[in-house]
Amino acid sequence: MSARAVVIGAGANELVAAQVLARGGWSVLVLDRSAAAADGATDVAGWVAPPIVRELDLERHGLEIQRPDPWVTAPVADGARLELWNDVTRSAESIRRFSPNDAARWPVFCEQMSTLARALETLSMAPPPDPMGEGIGALADLGGLALRMRRMGRQGLENLLRMVPMPVADLLDDWFECDALKGVLGAAGVLHLHQGPRAGGTTLNFLQNHLGCAPGVFRPALSNVVRVLAALQGIEIRCGVEAARIEVREGRVTGVTLAGGEEIAAALVLSGTDPRRTLLDLLEPGWLEPESVRTLRGMRSRGVVAQVTLALDRAAGFSTLAIAPSLDYLERAHDDAKYGRVSQQPYLEARAEDRSVHAHVQFAPYALAGASWDEAQRAQLADLVVQTLDAHAPGLSAAVTARRVLAPPDLERPFGWPEGQMHGAEPALDQWLWMRPTPELARYRTPIPGLYLCGSAMHPGGWVPGACGYHAARQALSDH
Repeated sequence: MSARAVVIGAGANELVAAQVLARGGWSVLVLDRSAAAADGATDVAGWVAPPIVRELDLERHGLEIQRPDPWVTAPVADGARLELWNDVTRSAESIRRFSPNDAARWPVFCEQMSTLARALETLSMAPPPDPMGEGIGALADLGGLALRMRRMGRQGLENLLRMVPMPVADLLDDWFECDALKGVLGAAGVLHLHQGPRAGGTTLNFLQNHLGCAPGVFRPALSNVVRVLAALQGIEIRCGVEAARIEVREGRVTGVTLAGGEEIAAALVLSGTDPRRTLLDLLEPGWLEPESVRTLRGMRSRGVVAQVTLALDRAAGFSTLAIAPSLDYLERAHDDAKYGRVSQQPYLEARAEDRSVHAHVQFAPYALAGASWDEAQRAQLADLVVQTLDAHAPGLSAAVTARRVLAPPDLERPFGWPEGQMHGAEPALDQWLWMRPTPELARYRTPIPGLYLCGSAMHPGGWVPGACGYHAARQALSDH
């Protein structure tokens, strides 16, 4: 009988990890607190990388990628709308109505950003290098990274090194003059970040949201990858159970104890739970060095996004509507969150589907100053979203029949997002590559032999659904 591995969680990363382990000869049990596999799973945003699709044969099993066209519509003054399409030329024609200069620059901008995003895709599908590692393996990883960067050419490498630390506002101000265009592009730079567009490193986030997209598309596609993965054969999934403790004996992992007291023996445990909860809550105290605990507690997982769903009695009249009219608007929206307030002029991105609207609301901080996320606060947020959308889609408020608000605390427990942060660790420059989530944990191993981290707090983060689990499982197979 094959050795037993336990995977905690049933999101894209955990299910990919489970499938990779099963194909490596392990008997895999997935533990999920949800009532059913992929229970309530919505379409997942992000680039499903081709190596994962091929290895798990996901297309044959029904993987579908949604690429709306236009991919975004942005209201402009006097009722006009800027539409950006999957086709670069068509987007340029839309931009031309507001700025002929920006329209002329759009194709060159798209080509350059696409080149940089392809380089980041390559980095995403390799484990992070260890710049301080010893031995042939560490040197080989660094050499491989250098070779991949060299293939970009001198100009491409210079562009990458110059742009990654930049504020996205500086990047866009260098290229364009139209506020509406800069606003809707700048929103990709702050997506899920507790930062405004004038913060350093937001260009990295902008490029990460371009992974796997056609040139000129700066929002991740949606897919049904979790539902497809949950339906694959070869692993066992137990739902409605929760891991209460990861067992360690004689210095190595031995299994998982459930909340009801049942102990499940395992030679391998891969946890999709965020690193702090995995190592500080699920392990008995004392297994980590004090310095490791301090570093782990310093990992930033600040959630600033709420989700509001509106049920309508008719179609919304738009596909994807972004309320981000300028870079200054985005910066002011973040100013509220810095002081623990929900932005009163938030960045909204609303996606219509049949007779419903799903709104991404930013900035809505996890911890509110002098208030809490009670029902009154949630109702105020829903009112604000309806009011804001109604100003750009007249009559929408009258069509609303029901509202559902998920504030950052509501996203924490059911989805396993610490403080409501979908990336597990905030997707900032200082938590990237071998620093994600901390340098000590960046290679998916923990100080406990047999225990690995496979959630979105690991490299490459939530931009590439399944990739963190893919790398973690391959590391575990290599070690065993």
